[in-house]
Amino acid sequence: MRKLSLFAFVVIPLLAATALASPARQQTQTSSFTFDIRRDLENLADATLGEGNRPDGWTFDVDPQKPTFVSDLWFDNELLADRIFGVGERPAGWLGASVPSAAIVARNVRHDLELAADEHFGGTARPDNWVGAAPLLRCDRTLQNLVSLLQTAYHVFLQTPSSALNYCQAAAVEAEGQLAQQAFNTQEMQEASPALILAVRGDLERLADEKLGLNNRPPDWIGNKDQNSPTLAGDNYLDLELLADQLLGQNQRPPEWIGVGRGLTTTAFLNYRNLRHDLELLADLSMGPGARPRGWQGEDPLTRCDPLIQDLAFLAQQSYSITIQVDQSQGSYCALIAEQANLLVEAPPTEEIAQPEEGEEFVTYQSEFAFSYLDPAALQYMGVMPRGVRFRPWYRNFGNSTMMFVSGEDFAVYIDLRWTNMPPEAFDRLPTTEGVRPLTFCDAAWCNGPGPTPTPTGSGAIVQLLNQATPPAPPSAEEIANKTQVSWNNIRVTYLLDNAQTRTAQVALEICSDTAQTACEPVIRVFDNATNTPKQVISQYNGLNVYEFPYGYSSNLTIEGATLVSPDIWISDPTIR
Repeated sequence: MRKLSLFAFVVIPLLAATALASPARQQTQTSSFTFDIRRDLENLADATLGEGNRPDGWTFDVDPQKPTFVSDLWFDNELLADRIFGVGERPAGWLGASVPSAAIVARNVRHDLELAADEHFGGTARPDNWVGAAPLLRCDRTLQNLVSLLQTAYHVFLQTPSSALNYCQAAAVEAEGQLAQQAFNTQEMQEASPALILAVRGDLERLADEKLGLNNRPPDWIGNKDQNSPTLAGDNYLDLELLADQLLGQNQRPPEWIGVGRGLTTTAFLNYRNLRHDLELLADLSMGPGARPRGWQGEDPLTRCDPLIQDLAFLAQQSYSITIQVDQSQGSYCALIAEQANLLVEAPPTEEIAQPEEGEEFVTYQSEFAFSYLDPAALQYMGVMPRGVRFRPWYRNFGNSTMMFVSGEDFAVYIDLRWTNMPPEAFDRLPTTEGVRPLTFCDAAWCNGPGPTPTPTGSGAIVQLLNQATPPAPPSAEEIANKTQVSWNNIRVTYLLDNAQTRTAQVALEICSDTAQTACEPVIRVFDNATNTPKQVISQYNGLNVYEFPYGYSSNLTIEGATLVSPDIWISDPTIR
């Protein structure tokens, strides 16, 4: 089980009619799919809570034509999951609302609904009134996105029968086979594969020397080192299995092990990839994660990831001409690669951004010593972009922010408009980052981060701004005695900046007398009663105080307006706004 942040009753503002395509037939099919989810969700609620009983806040939305229908499905499914698994608890593999796309959210709700049904009904058995859906929708996120990309990139549709004993495993094998035929059989890969397979042999021998002693090998060791041998891949696998028996125990293998039965194929590059995966796994298990003998040739950390993750990362980067960048020093490297690849498929660059208009060239501008960052909140400083460096702008940040996402030959970063020669009117025409998560990297000679923004004097403009105001004292009982207390859903939140790394947002706040948020007044003070400290005012936005809060539900606060006060607040993750 995994722990979620405390769930609060918020609705995803999805533009369902746009996201689910416009043709009438498509709309009918989509409506049928989402309505079937609603039927099964209500069936599970009846089975779990008793017929007609529903959690507080249940939307009862049964109109697939409403723009909020899919977000209401997600909302109710999470409410029911709190009852089935416990508040904030979810099983491994729970998808939730991964991106602000109605089509993806609907797909994820169907997947998660089946997980909840598995828990309640004790397995895959379902009542007679259960509608269900295609078995692929029960598979994990990576496989679903890989199958989707195979369809769009190569027009390949899986033929795995729904009745397959382990459908997801069978579908994964077929998907990998199709990818091997379509993408791994290029002349370039065929020519490169023998040398790569020979490099696996070299590292296999190095690991054997390291663990068994120099030139000490198990009986029946083949030791084929002929790059042109047609049996090189198979001989490598046989020797790898012999070494694994010596190091792990006879026929003892971890669950991630591919093995000769599944790993040896008719595609040379696939043979290399499967061999390298198992060899890297054996090295991790026998020497420790990341430890390798001297002279080790396996340098690509992606080869240590699950084959499906490798497949998706390869196909996603090829399809969108984007390089996925992840810090290799992080222990969760493969999980981060999987997350970035899945996000790229689920929220790809929009077509009008990725391609120029017919007959039009992309316009570039120049830096004027702009500070560069990997995030729009300017927390991951990468260095000063020298004057004259040309960049192409892609997106601008939310609200009144002057940060924008730009790219060049060897960088994709955020910089401030004010330190460029880009006209403000051109900046204003850029689309915002709403609904997209640009992948950032900085490989130029001037890149030297990530790190904190330099402050040569020991203080800087941001620090000075934070120190301008005298922190308010804790509110006394007399001060708030005559104020009307409301709750978090009476607070109007204007989102200005998000920081994905710290999972926080800078927001301007108003507190309202009703949940419709029509009669509102500025928030003049926020006090954290748990730490006995005031919440610092970061800046001003349209006359409102700007604060920084973590995503999710925060309580034990005193959030004050002139006549109103609230003890809590909800800050939405960007993916569910």
